[in-house]
Order: sequence, then structure tokens, then C-alpha cells
Amino acid sequence: MFPTIDQAKPGLQKLIAVLGETYPYASVLAVADDSRVWRVSRSGINIATSGNGGGTGFVARVFDGVGCAEYSFNEFSEEKIPALCEALSRRLAEQNAALDGFAPLPTPVPADRPAVLKKETAWKIHPRELGDEAIVAKINALREKALAVDERVLDAQAMVSYRCYRKLFLSKNRDLDQTVMWTNAMMAVVAARGQEIKMSYKPFSVLGGAELLDQMDAEAEQAARDALELLDSQPIPPGEYDCVCDPATTGMIVHEAFGHGVEMDMFVKDRAQARQFIGDYVASPLVTMHDGAAVDESATMFFDDEGTLTGDTVIIDRGVLKTGMCDALSAARLGVEPTGNGRRESYERKAYTRMTNTYFQGGDCTPEEMIASVEEGFLLECPSSGMEDPKNWGIQCMVTTAKEIKNGKLTGKIYSPIVLTGYVPDLLKSVSMMSKTPELSGSGYCGKGYKEWVKVSDGGPYMKARIRLG
Repeated sequence: MFPTIDQAKPGLQKLIAVLGETYPYASVLAVADDSRVWRVSRSGINIATSGNGGGTGFVARVFDGVGCAEYSFNEFSEEKIPALCEALSRRLAEQNAALDGFAPLPTPVPADRPAVLKKETAWKIHPRELGDEAIVAKINALREKALAVDERVLDAQAMVSYRCYRKLFLSKNRDLDQTVMWTNAMMAVVAARGQEIKMSYKPFSVLGGAELLDQMDAEAEQAARDALELLDSQPIPPGEYDCVCDPATTGMIVHEAFGHGVEMDMFVKDRAQARQFIGDYVASPLVTMHDGAAVDESATMFFDDEGTLTGDTVIIDRGVLKTGMCDALSAARLGVEPTGNGRRESYERKAYTRMTNTYFQGGDCTPEEMIASVEEGFLLECPSSGMEDPKNWGIQCMVTTAKEIKNGKLTGKIYSPIVLTGYVPDLLKSVSMMSKTPELSGSGYCGKGYKEWVKVSDGGPYMKARIRLG
């Protein structure tokens, strides 16, 4: 796939050799990208050919022992090599001049250990091969199924999107090539009773192709019933409660409570409190947190955008904060090994430390046992958004549904919407039960920097904790 990468590779290798005559380290990332979105709703059918991907192009990076510079471009031939070298030289000079007497941050030259890799993820049905007509017909049928549940259903929207990309990373000692495809989908249903309007949202994701459509069949009617159920919801009395979080809500807590707080480019800037707590208990001994590509979900990749091979990073081990996650440049400045979390929104954007697949490890309980253990509290389901303050370890998250639990049983009473707040260590130290099997979802994106978006997944098991709700 993406033969333009193969056509450009010999010239890119020559570019690396030429840059190597001047700089102790040089690399090039080449990206070829294909994406598509299909959406049906009351307003009609929409098919978009952009919006999920980072575009097709190249970014060259050099280190000179003092600093580093990057230059991105979307056209390449061997004839352009002198101009590219001149652009990188000019950029380094401009950066050094901009320091104006200030000492630069230490920027060691990357180790560039030898590595060769060529891998691709698996899929059963390529969305392009299935075709626009078949996909639109399928999701329109799902929409009609949701509309038929009840006359109070005002609208139903169904959407499928996919991205397939190929990335080639070259340096003097590295030749890395990966092709990755993920597919996402969602059902959103709006129901009304008088002036009361509620919406349910059901996401789907797979590291694969259009086979995801089969997972949506059983959920279209349930999405409509969820929206209708919310019509009977009430505002929640503010307070601190024993809560059982579904895997999606656990995932939002993982992402917001401890994901951003351990992105180590924030350590370099002294904007994350977690740096002071490496080696300390920050959570219950039941909490073990992972980030990395060892799990197959939408954010899986074999190497990051700086040529670091990915794997599994244990962030919290049985309650103890072990490490953060980091990009190569932050790792060099902190004197640690990069973890494969250097990610760009596109070849035109810089690499930040970004999460990949982030989740809590499972425990040894069942969801039923957890609900039975709650005297008075809630089952939290369907998170919608969240934000965190890494400097002060505060979080604020939105959850759609809180189902009341009394004397170990669900009462049938529902509260919505829910604001979940708290101080991160207090929340995580209160974790008292975890179910056995973590579940991840990769239907969302994460924004950072100038709201630069990358695909992430998060999740975990059902989790019981003491949480402030309002």
C-alpha cells in the first residue's frame, strides 16, 4: 500500500546521508495517509475525505549537539535535497539567534540504536473496498432501526470513519516501516418529551476495518432506549459517594487523572506535580496503570513519530508511581529512555509526549460483587468529556448517567448529567475493588498544544472508588 513511500525512499536515504555529513544525527519521517467519514442523520448523507488523518508529507529533523531543528514539506525529489539542507541550517541559526544570551536547554544527540522493522496491522474488510453505497446503506438501516423504537425519538445519527496510514522512519541506523488501519463508529440518538430533550451516545472502535459495522447491529435499538431512559433522569444531589465506574468511565479517569499528569514534556517545563512523586504511593495498591502499544486498539502503533519502538510502559505499579511516558527530546533532556510516546498530529506539527492505549489493569472481582458492596451510591456510565490540571492534580469530568444503588441493588432511578471532580491521589487511593477484565475504547481523540489532535484509546475494568459528584 501507498507506493509513493517506496518511490521516495531511495532519495530520502540520500538526504539522510547528505545531512549526516554536517550533523551528528538526522532523521526523516514520511507519512502517506488515507481517511474517510460516512455520516447519516436527519439532515441527510455526508461523505468526507478529510478530517481523520494527518495528511501526506515529510518531516526532517537534525541535531547539532546544541539544539535540534525540523523542517516539513509535502513534495520531495533528490533535486530538492540542497534546498532542504539549507532550510534546516537556516532554522538552526534562527533558533540560536533567538536565544539572545539565554543558555539553551540541554539537547543530547539521540542514541540511534540500529533497528529494522516492517509491520502492518490486520483487517478483514477494507472500507474502501466495501464502498460508499454499501456503508451508507448499512448505517442508514441502523438509523431507521433506532427511529422505529419510539415516537419520542426525534433523530438518530450514525457515523463510520476510518484512517489507514503508512509511516516510514529513516535515520543512519534505523529503517522502520508501519501500516496501520483503525475504524471508528458511533450512534447518537435524540429523544424528547415536551420541552425535555436528551441524547445518548454509543461509540465503537476497532484496530481493523469495516468489520466493525457488525458490532453496531445489536446496539442501535439500545442507543434509542438509553435516550428514552434519560428523559426520566433527575439532577443529582451533590456529595461524595461510593461509585462503581463502568470501563469507559474508568478509562476517562485514567486518561484525565493520570494520563496528562505523567506526560514528561510537562516535567521539563515543571508543569506537572507527578515529577515529585516518582517512587511514592499515589493510588490504592489495586491500581496498576499501563500505556503503550501492547494492546490492539485504535492508538496501537509499532514505532512513534520520532522512530522510538513502542511497547508497554507501567506507569503505576500496585499504587506506586514508577515513571512517566515521554517523547525522545524530553527523554534526552531528563536523562531517561524514551517510551515511544512522541506523536504528531501531522507531519506539519511538532512531536509532543502523547498517550497511546492507556488503561488500568484488572483485579479479581465481578461487577455484580462491586454493586452488591455499595450501601448507597451510584453506577457511573457513559463519560462524555474531561479535563485535568497536572500542576495541581485536580480533575473535572462529565458523565452522562448515574444509576442509583441502595443496599447493594440498582433501584432503577437515574441521574443526569453528572460532574465528577476531585484531587487525583484522593480519588485513586480510594479505589477498593477492580473487576477482572479491562475493556478499552478507541473512539476518541486527545488534544494538546495548540489543540493538536491524535487518536488515543483508554479504559480499564469496572472500578469502585469514593468520588465527589455534582
